[in-house]
Amino acid sequence: MPMWKRNLIVCWFGMFVTGVGMSQIAPILPLYVQQLGVNNAESVAQFSGIAFGITFIISAIFSPIWGKAADKFGRKPMLLRASLGMAVVVGCMGFAHNVYVLIGLRLLQGAITGYSTACTTLIATQTDQEHAGYALGTLSTANIAGSLLGPTIGGFIAENFGLQNSFFITGLLMMIAFVTTLLFVKENFVRENKKTLSIKEIWHTVPEKSLTITLFVTFFVLTVALYSVEPIITVYITKLSSHSGHIALLAGLAFSASGLANIIAAPRLGKLSDRIGAHKVIFAALIAAGILFIPQAFVQNPWQLMVLRFLFGLTAAGLVPSVNILIKKITPNALTGRVFGFNMSAGYLGVFGGAVLGGQVAAWFSIRDVFFITSALLLLNAVWVYFKVYKKLNNQQQALGQK
Repeated sequence: MPMWKRNLIVCWFGMFVTGVGMSQIAPILPLYVQQLGVNNAESVAQFSGIAFGITFIISAIFSPIWGKAADKFGRKPMLLRASLGMAVVVGCMGFAHNVYVLIGLRLLQGAITGYSTACTTLIATQTDQEHAGYALGTLSTANIAGSLLGPTIGGFIAENFGLQNSFFITGLLMMIAFVTTLLFVKENFVRENKKTLSIKEIWHTVPEKSLTITLFVTFFVLTVALYSVEPIITVYITKLSSHSGHIALLAGLAFSASGLANIIAAPRLGKLSDRIGAHKVIFAALIAAGILFIPQAFVQNPWQLMVLRFLFGLTAAGLVPSVNILIKKITPNALTGRVFGFNMSAGYLGVFGGAVLGGQVAAWFSIRDVFFITSALLLLNAVWVYFKVYKKLNNQQQALGQK
């Protein structure tokens, strides 16, 4: 088996488990906060929001730092650091004695992340050009699927094995990811730039600044779209359902439908990006995703919503690998880890921003307006991508074809 393929398999598992570990706390957090001694409903909501959001905010800050370390020391050491650290910290959450310890551990979890950045950089730099789209497309399914399926997995473990055991089991899975990374990931790392560059110096060496910013924004908007429904999905399912039973299960299925579609479609759309150009896939996927959010506001039952969420997941699957492919193509290898780190920061901010957007729009306007506003964001991003990415790269592609 080629080295890049073996690394891809191990990194996929590790990124999936990391995604689960970051998001599995969402459905059980209010219950665990109550178990830790917080009884007032308002306080439960307040502490739950802080504990969930702080991980992604801190991750956005530290992701470029770990990306820089990956460029300096190698990607495998960063994989080992992040997987072992996450295993220990998530496992310790099961021993938390009060809500402040839990919040502190969630903050620490955000600080030691970086597994996804190192994985993406490793696969991007060590996979040949012919298989880059397929590899990055496959890899992109892991983090998104783990993040979207995480709430369902966390709820299932908590319901069947207990709240504390959900942390222990997730920590054990991350320890397995650490061991498999240690034994099976191989890296031929050569440090290309021995000088430590500042952020300003790094930015000066990025050849396609406008294109890079557009890709960061596109990744941010995508994650906002993925997570804007998280705060309102349970309430929306309750309104759509004719009976009160299995609301949590239906909400979990509706939210996870996008993740399932992503697993199915991302490798295929990654191959398509290799064949016709990633810029074409990004543009088409943004338009389709924006359009698919509109009918979600008019569904009559949970199953219609699940179908539309699944279709949205198919379009989202064309965005992440295509963004990563273009970043790989326009970024020098010596800076790949740092640039992917900044891109991952945009994604973490998108998770937090999406959750805040969904909750605030639903509170100030209505649940259905969440879908309209998210649709508008995606379609506006599509217009920007058309002028900043699609036209530019399409002209370059045509010019090369004429030579």
